Amino acid sequence: MTVLVPELVIDQTGVHRDLAIVIDDASGLIDAVMGAAHAPADAIYLRRTALAPGFVNAHSHAFQRDLRGKVERVSKLAPEDSFWTWREAMYAGAGAIDPDRIRDVARRCFSQMRNAGFTAVGEFHYVHHQPDGTPYGNPNVLSEAVCEAAEEVGIRIVLLLTAYERGGFDRPAAEGQRRFCDPSIDVYLERLIALQEWAADRPLVTVGAAPHSVRAVSEGWLTRIAEHCADHDLVLHVHADEQPREIEEALDATGLRPVELIERAGALSAHTTIVHGTWCDEHEIALLAAARASVCACPTTEANLGDGYLPARALLQAGVSVCIGSDSNTIIDPLVEVRELEAIARRSAVRRNVLVREGDDGPTGYVLDAGWSAGARALGLPQPRIETDAPADLIALDLDHEEIAGVADADLAAAIVFAGSSALVTRSWIRGR
Repeated sequence: MTVLVPELVIDQTGVHRDLAIVIDDASGLIDAVMGAAHAPADAIYLRRTALAPGFVNAHSHAFQRDLRGKVERVSKLAPEDSFWTWREAMYAGAGAIDPDRIRDVARRCFSQMRNAGFTAVGEFHYVHHQPDGTPYGNPNVLSEAVCEAAEEVGIRIVLLLTAYERGGFDRPAAEGQRRFCDPSIDVYLERLIALQEWAADRPLVTVGAAPHSVRAVSEGWLTRIAEHCADHDLVLHVHADEQPREIEEALDATGLRPVELIERAGALSAHTTIVHGTWCDEHEIALLAAARASVCACPTTEANLGDGYLPARALLQAGVSVCIGSDSNTIIDPLVEVRELEAIARRSAVRRNVLVREGDDGPTGYVLDAGWSAGARALGLPQPRIETDAPADLIALDLDHEEIAGVADADLAAAIVFAGSSALVTRSWIRGR
């Protein structure tokens, strides 16, 4: 057993002093939470430190971390830069990937996540094959390399194996997309099953499915993937409603908006997470609520790409669970991401303290749950809590850091959310290590 005695504990139930956390080193679970006065002589005292559950990053593309700085210039060929012109630079970056390179960039990316306070990541992985689309001898070699990088860092990973069929409605894959694509849904599902089997005895690795978007996969593929997820209890993540052009193309091709198309394909359920959802309309939000599906917002990436604003208040009012992701990994900081949920709601409503649930006295609880409970639910992971039998996935926060020094206990959680950053994080434990 390892026993941690912090100055205080912050979790979904509030701020608590005089507690000791007992970790079972073999299982990586919290064995007990008891009074600090009963801690054994060999307990580890974390003075001037708060202990909190680790944050969950529900959407990442690790290889895009190496685009930092490269895409922040106006192109002479495309002076009106947009998400769609940014994509070309992203494709160029993806084209340079090989197994060693993706392992390296993933390791660096996941290391920064862990240092920032993320203890789990959903990696939406779509660089699968060689640049011309030819499979490697091991068709999952790049996926496995990403998972091995996570294991090296010691962060939990849900590898969301991405399905890519085409370049768009009635369009074949462009040159930069060929290595993302599988030749058939059967080939994709074979790779998904093989990856599930490979990950089965790896305690930090689980697997989910990710049809990339309604642009990139047909309705038939969506249906088959949804059926597989239902049969194998896998989560399903899919990009949707990130850009107006995406919606226009879906309407032109099918007469349906993206979430409506996902629902018609049978792929909208409590296991489903819609990534972005910045342009969801009222009907799509109602569909999400009825299916008990989630939305993963990636506010810093959505700002960087000019994607628009999440309809955060409407999602809260409809009861749709919202989690967070770092997406392109331009910024990796869970507190920045959760804070932006409320900031977006305030800018949209032109008032303060908007994302307040019934019974709460402010938005702090809601946005912390977006970083904790909602993210774990979206990835099919155990809830991040400081209680018996919960995973010992914890972060330590420096109470003397100038961002929160001198704040009273009653205000501490709100101060961490609205004034803090990843600079507060001094260490982390994942499975107790």
